[in-house]
Amino acid sequence: MDKVIICRCEEVDLEEIKETISKYQCSAREIKLRTRAGMGYCGGRTCRPALNAIVAEISGEKLRHEIPLKIQPPIRPVSLGKIGG
Repeated sequence: MDKVIICRCEEVDLEEIKETISKYQCSAREIKLRTRAGMGYCGGRTCRPALNAIVAEISGEKLRHEIPLKIQPPIRPVSLGKIGG
């Protein structure tokens, strides 16, 4: 069950997240920086809730949002000049 992929964009599985939490006793933000979970194309839209729940379950603490993780849309603006050639 620990081989369940949590972050599809960066292919981070539950086992890697659990190992990182136990080794470093880290927050959701630190998990993101250490494993890249939530840093893929979707910007954390799909895996962020699962990541938060995993951290809360393992640490037994409510999540603190002192430094919130940023969720970004996967699309970037493109100028008309680039589209038109």
